[in-house]
Amino acid sequence: MAAQDDFRFDPRHIRQCERCSLKYDWRKSPSSSLKMTYCSSLCERAALGFTIEALLRIERNPAAVRGAVQLELAAVA
Repeated sequence: MAAQDDFRFDPRHIRQCERCSLKYDWRKSPSSSLKMTYCSSLCERAALGFTIEALLRIERNPAAVRGAVQLELAAVA
């Protein structure tokens, strides 16, 4: 019964999507990263061009990043 009590309607939990202006209950969002900004991953991707979940899953390759930064610095200089 306590689990049902957690999701009773409460206007304090209603947010408005930054992209589509849909009102949604952020507690029911499947993604922890978009709970407070977007109503769904589709709106997140449309607004940002990527999803935060995908960004968090990317494995970094420090050598590749270092090489890319050096190329950028060389192009600027």
